[in-house]
Amino acid sequence: MAAFGRSSRLISLCRLLLVVIALACMSAPAAGRAQANSAGPGGAAHLTVELVTRSTAIAPNHDFLAGLHFTIEPRWHIYWINAGDAGEPPRIDWSLPANITAGALQFPAPRRLPLGPLMDFGYEGQVLLPVTMHALPGLKPGHPVTLRGEVHYLVCSSVCLPGHATVSRTIPVAEQPGPPDAKTEALFAATEKELPRELPSGATVRLQQTKQHWIVTVLGVGRTTSAELYPFDAGIMAYAAPQHVQPLANGARITLLKAPGVTQLPADFHGLIKLPDGVAYQFSQPIPPVSALPLTPSAPPAPGESLVEILALAFLGGAILNLMPCVFPVLFIKGLALVQSSGEERRRMRGHGAMYTAGILVSFWIIVGVLLVLRAGGAHLGWGFQFQSPYFVGIMALLFFFLGLSLAGQFELGLTATSIGGEVANRGGYSGSFFTGVLATVVATPCTAPFMGAAIGFALSQSAFVTFAVFTAIALGLAAPYVLLTLQPAWAKLLPRPGAWMELLKQAVSLPIFLAVIWMAWVFFQITGSTGVAALLAGLLVTAIAGWALGRWPARRGSTIAALLLLVAAIALPMWAARQPRQIVTSAQNVSGSWQPFTAAKLAQYRAQGKPVFVDFSAAWCLSCQVNERTVLDRASVEQAFRAKGVVTLRADWTNHDDGITAALAQLGRSGVPTYALYAGDASSAPTLLPEVLTRSIVLDALAKLPATSK
Repeated sequence: MAAFGRSSRLISLCRLLLVVIALACMSAPAAGRAQANSAGPGGAAHLTVELVTRSTAIAPNHDFLAGLHFTIEPRWHIYWINAGDAGEPPRIDWSLPANITAGALQFPAPRRLPLGPLMDFGYEGQVLLPVTMHALPGLKPGHPVTLRGEVHYLVCSSVCLPGHATVSRTIPVAEQPGPPDAKTEALFAATEKELPRELPSGATVRLQQTKQHWIVTVLGVGRTTSAELYPFDAGIMAYAAPQHVQPLANGARITLLKAPGVTQLPADFHGLIKLPDGVAYQFSQPIPPVSALPLTPSAPPAPGESLVEILALAFLGGAILNLMPCVFPVLFIKGLALVQSSGEERRRMRGHGAMYTAGILVSFWIIVGVLLVLRAGGAHLGWGFQFQSPYFVGIMALLFFFLGLSLAGQFELGLTATSIGGEVANRGGYSGSFFTGVLATVVATPCTAPFMGAAIGFALSQSAFVTFAVFTAIALGLAAPYVLLTLQPAWAKLLPRPGAWMELLKQAVSLPIFLAVIWMAWVFFQITGSTGVAALLAGLLVTAIAGWALGRWPARRGSTIAALLLLVAAIALPMWAARQPRQIVTSAQNVSGSWQPFTAAKLAQYRAQGKPVFVDFSAAWCLSCQVNERTVLDRASVEQAFRAKGVVTLRADWTNHDDGITAALAQLGRSGVPTYALYAGDASSAPTLLPEVLTRSIVLDALAKLPATSK
């Protein structure tokens, strides 16, 4: 990168030196040869330029279009507004009648023009630079006027030659504007299609940056397999570097390499996006803070970010996920399944481990696939997004309640989803192990374990292959403890033998399952309000009646049909509630005490004031978040430390879908909760990210490192 920067600067310096020499050598006679007659084009070597108009006559108090029409020799070019690595755009000094005014030259979308290690932005062949002119009311019909100007340009190939030409055009003045000029109408019409335009209604542009890249996402313009981006401001990107384009369902994501050593940036990124059909859209976006990790699948990995290291972190995070509160209910099921299978032969135990792992892998792949498809379509989603859906939460609450009733002994299923209860047929235990892995994944997705935050943020910013590789590593880590026990018969022998006591233990296992149902009902309330939770409770009652029917008349077709109908009715109740106008508990209602609801504008405001800020990215469905808040963040000693350091505390409640919070997480290189960011009083400094599992000492140590001036 450094070598490229030095080479680029050296060649640019040489080219500019050639320009200076050419200017010094071009004498007045040469300039005279460049001048044009008033009736035709003017120019010097390698191009001609002509002043043309779109209409055959102009009228007082009307606008009309004129333009500079350049015809350029092959292998030579002139420049766009931002010339690229070297060069300058054409300009004109007007000499106009008193009753004529001219606007600025308009530049069509340019082309990328490589020259060795450099990249210019400009035009080859021919190009029209239109300009809107206005005839004032004092202009008299019947008296032709002459438009005149001095054009200055730089025409380049392997060398650059500055030139100038005097151009003019005499045009009649009439009572009304004349018809289009047949000689120029096609030229103006073709140029009009290439001029940059505003984004269409409903289209959006999102700008992100890392330490080395710009990432521009444009949505609402149709699926785009290729695109080019041109910045209006010079010096903010490496012009010759490849532009990586990731097609999206309704747009594209373009990743650009920053200019080497860039330190000063404008307040806004003003750019032009050119699509394959030649249509170009201009945009202007405020430049956001630097993110810690690449943010999009098209972003190349930053130096030092080894995929092997990320996979190792992902595996370790998946293993630790077994200890998170999210997974506690399934831990009991897994433990009981191990006890039940401990007396089986080694081959069958390995089969249980393989099927449990397969259940986790398939579940992870389905969730990640859906997430990537939705993101490609422009949705701003993160890890655990399914728990923001009342449909998903409602169905999971009913499913867990149904399983809990089975474990408690209300009814028996020969091949239950938990692989517990009934006589185990030759393959029945395997299907149970598979579904236990599915359950483990479902309850694990709301939260992220230590080491998982960076891995997930990285995974969702890379190609689909890398994304699936990282999440496969997380899934294998989640399955690893159970698989190790199934692969080591000596360890399995330490487990107690199956016996009559297992029935009592099975019923005890239902307790954490019912606790999980209570938690999901609370989450359902956070999303849908009181009406929704009332419908869910009614659905749970109908589910209990279905379980009673199965237990009262076991193995009878009539009871099975009745139970299925009741279960359909049970599912319909919360689904109906989810479709009603939601009484959503807002982020502001969920925030209490010294905590303020998070918005990106509020964060920017406090940082601009020089105040340190702590942001808690949380959600009601994230048990780890709730534990951290109640045991650490909401403790008096921690709150006192926040006040002592003058830290503003913001809580970003992600219980309900929020694009602003999702974007803020993405800027931190994260895609799920819990996430904790501590911003120092220096508005230009990068935030400190705290671990997913908090202790009071972790928070207090981070606060102690804040500069004393941030109080």
